[in-house]
Amino acid sequence: MTKMPKPSEDTKAFFQKVLPRDGRVHVKPMFGQLAGFVNGNMFTGIYGDSVFVRLGEADRTALLEEEGAELFEPMAGRPMKEYVVLPLAWLDEPQRVREWMERALRVGAALPPKEPKAARAKSRRAP
Repeated sequence: MTKMPKPSEDTKAFFQKVLPRDGRVHVKPMFGQLAGFVNGNMFTGIYGDSVFVRLGEADRTALLEEEGAELFEPMAGRPMKEYVVLPLAWLDEPQRVREWMERALRVGAALPPKEPKAARAKSRRAP
């Protein structure tokens, strides 16, 4: 099993800085990382020191043509096909990252809202 990468404090700060300023956006921990949600749908996040975004097919195709972009695959052989990892070189271009996050926000906001999961009750064994 591959060890999950941890984001640096710089990556966490960068993510917070470029995240769209929109009252619908909520940041939550996801797999020990940070992710942005709109209406309960994840639209962006960090994985180690990489930033990923959820995109529609046309934007996904265009982004994957950029050098350094790749499908988000947190587990080998199990890509999350709607998500693309932005090129690491773009971390020096916050406005470019912000533009792609805005596109991802529009995709996430267009999805049906997810209902919050009910808290699981602790199971008790019969005496």
